[in-house]
Order: sequence, then C-alpha cells, then structure tokens
Amino acid sequence: MLKQENRLRKKKDFEEVFKKGKTKTGKNLFLKARKNKLKTNRFGWVVSLKVSKKAVVRNKIKRQLRAIAKKNFSNLKQGLDIVVVVRPEIVNKNYQEIENDLESLLKIL
Repeated sequence: MLKQENRLRKKKDFEEVFKKGKTKTGKNLFLKARKNKLKTNRFGWVVSLKVSKKAVVRNKIKRQLRAIAKKNFSNLKQGLDIVVVVRPEIVNKNYQEIENDLESLLKIL
C-alpha cells in the first residue's frame, strides 16, 4: 500500500491531471501524468465498471497496480501526479503481463 502522501484523493486533483496531463498509452492501460508542486509522486487509479461489473475483480486489479507502483516508486523522477486508467482487456491478463505494461509506461515518464 502506498503512503497517504503518495495517493491522489481529491476530485480536483484528478481533474487537473486529466485536463493538463500528458498521456502515455500501453496495451492494457494508459496513464496521464502532470507535474505537481510537491517533492513526491502521487498516484491515482481508475478502474471503471466497463472493466468488470464485479467489485472483487476491480479491487484485485487496483491492488496489483498499487504493488507494481510501490515496487517501482524509487526509480521514478519525483514531482508527478500520475493517474492510471485501466482498459477492459486487462481482466484476462496475468500479473506478469500487467507488471510489464505498467513498468514500460513508467519508464517513459
């Protein structure tokens, strides 16, 4: 689990990232990133009902993504707000495929 200061929580913060952030696209997900005025990165996750109607599946995907982000947190340049948006195709993927996709997107930043 990421620390409180490393999470995007407010609707306003998400809206700012979506309006002014740059988009990087992967196979199963895409992310929007924007510089913030802090010395640390903050992450937000969007897993909609289009991905799965079951909350269990959506929460599992978010847990996997959080674990991957935490693992790669120290390798990222600091001072970014990052929102990861999941596509419905991710439901059929295993952890390794999700990890490869997210890590390749995070390296681009």
